[in-house]
Amino acid sequence: MDYTGKTVVVTGGLSGIGAALVRLFEALGAQVCVFDIADAPASGVNIAAFVKCDVSVQQDLQDATQRVEREVGPIDVFVSNAGVMSAGSSMGDDADWARCLSVNLMAHVYAARFLIPLMAARGGGYLVNIASAAGLLNQIGDAAYSASKHAAVGFAESIAIAHAHDKIDVSLVCPQYVATPMIGLKNAETAEGRSLLTADDVASCVLHAMAARQFLVLPHSEVQKYALARAEDHDRWVSGMQNLRARSIKQFGDALPQRFYKLV
Repeated sequence: MDYTGKTVVVTGGLSGIGAALVRLFEALGAQVCVFDIADAPASGVNIAAFVKCDVSVQQDLQDATQRVEREVGPIDVFVSNAGVMSAGSSMGDDADWARCLSVNLMAHVYAARFLIPLMAARGGGYLVNIASAAGLLNQIGDAAYSASKHAAVGFAESIAIAHAHDKIDVSLVCPQYVATPMIGLKNAETAEGRSLLTADDVASCVLHAMAARQFLVLPHSEVQKYALARAEDHDRWVSGMQNLRARSIKQFGDALPQRFYKLV
């Protein structure tokens, strides 16, 4: 795909996978716009626009999107990348659930609801929704995160099915553990010798998948094997996950989500 002069929005674009995607799109000649709840990036970052935005608030996201359409140009690619994990216990309280569902699911809904009519009227566009392997499997220790990512998978499938005739391409990205601040890592070298993909690895995988207009994007190839095992014998898969949780408690004294990259 030729991104020269294309307007690309990346939410959560100041860190992790989002920042890696911003760098790649910028290098390919796109006009990259970043939405993030954090403060503006330091000078020297070569982006077309930065909008401080809470993507979990529909009006915030719509205002930011309208600003880009007005000041930069019609949005060709929108990457819904911003995501959060639960801050509480495995079950989570109401605040954990509201936060995970609003950021991990509803931000995708708000973006699609606003952009699909515009893109369809212009002859097409591309929506890239960053979910998680937890949306195909499960994230032990974080029920709210797992449920919100499962919902994000279902939503991406729905819009891909319903809007193909509008020439809306959809890619659903489901990475497993990545060396990012979300799991307390800055880079792969801090992962205790574990072989984790970096944010740059995932971003490169996304761009290759977009070139093929691929719907399901699995940067970690083993996720497909796990998903097939789950589909073939769900009870056995749940039993295996129970054993994995028990291993974490035995080895680390807890079953925090950030532990499991050390066990898989």
